[in-house]
Amino acid sequence: MRPVQLADIEIAARVLLRVAPEARLGVMHDMIQRAEAADRFRITTKRAHPQFGTGTLMSSAAHWQQAPRPAALGADALQAYSVVVAALLANASHQSS
Repeated sequence: MRPVQLADIEIAARVLLRVAPEARLGVMHDMIQRAEAADRFRITTKRAHPQFGTGTLMSSAAHWQQAPRPAALGADALQAYSVVVAALLANASHQSS
């Protein structure tokens, strides 16, 4: 997966706001796995992956519905952000390059 930017975190959290709290970790892992697969494809072929994008978390997240940007970060939004950050901390691939 390509290096993570703040926008990647926001978009991933907005995807997670569309799913039930108990499903968020699984969806987050799927987004990371797809970003990793897309990045490997991009490195090998010099093209974006046809389904998973360019290897960024944001391009991976683009394939899910996103909630609108919250006007304020309430408990549900903060929980979604915490799932994103915890999953990224547990996955070292976003640290490369």
